[in-house]
Amino acid sequence: MSAIKARKVLIIVTSHGEMGASGKPTGVWLEELAIPYLALKRAGVEPEVASVRGGRLPIDPSSAKPSGENPPDIEEFLGLAAREGWLSASRPLSEVDLARFDAVFFPGGHGTMWDFPSDPRVAGVVAAYLTEGKPVAAVCHGPAALVGARFANGTPVVRGRNVSGFTNSEERAAGLTEVVPFALETRLEELGAHVKKGPDFEAFALRDGLLITGQNPASSARVVELLIEALREQGADGRQGA
Repeated sequence: MSAIKARKVLIIVTSHGEMGASGKPTGVWLEELAIPYLALKRAGVEPEVASVRGGRLPIDPSSAKPSGENPPDIEEFLGLAAREGWLSASRPLSEVDLARFDAVFFPGGHGTMWDFPSDPRVAGVVAAYLTEGKPVAAVCHGPAALVGARFANGTPVVRGRNVSGFTNSEERAAGLTEVVPFALETRLEELGAHVKKGPDFEAFALRDGLLITGQNPASSARVVELLIEALREQGADGRQGA
């Protein structure tokens, strides 16, 4: 696979570390951050991580094991992130120069359900990038970033688009239907999206123009493959139609 010249991808991570009033810790699902981050680097793309509020990234403890017990890719990622320092000191989205990046990626984790939908900066990135012809990708609960995003005319960015995300049945299987503030699949449908899905907890991802979404953690690798594909298809000026 040949490298992609001069491409930068902004990865925006949740800053929310508690699952509602349950007191249960949450955050970003590690696989959904680690696998895309490494894949982008291996493709010659420069990923840069920011979070909604900045500071230490909350990692869902259910997604990580003690050092040395994770799969090799996860261990590689944790070592790399520790050396680069942003796991403990991420930049807040408010301080990021969005013009520097060619695409944005939103990993999931239940934390996203509390801060992505209501944050105007998250919504602004999604709408601006799609308008400017830059790919927007999200996986699992990461599509919560799409919920608050509107184009300049007020139209939800997902209206009429094929999208995927963590399904209602997967939320029920996780036992968290009554904990999350809303059902992601239902909300996307209410906004006019055509929600597509595969079997629970099996890899499923799709691309609708510049909008790339995946259903669950197992879909992380396919989502980033589609994102890299979209970056490769960009013209010399780095832009496509939405």
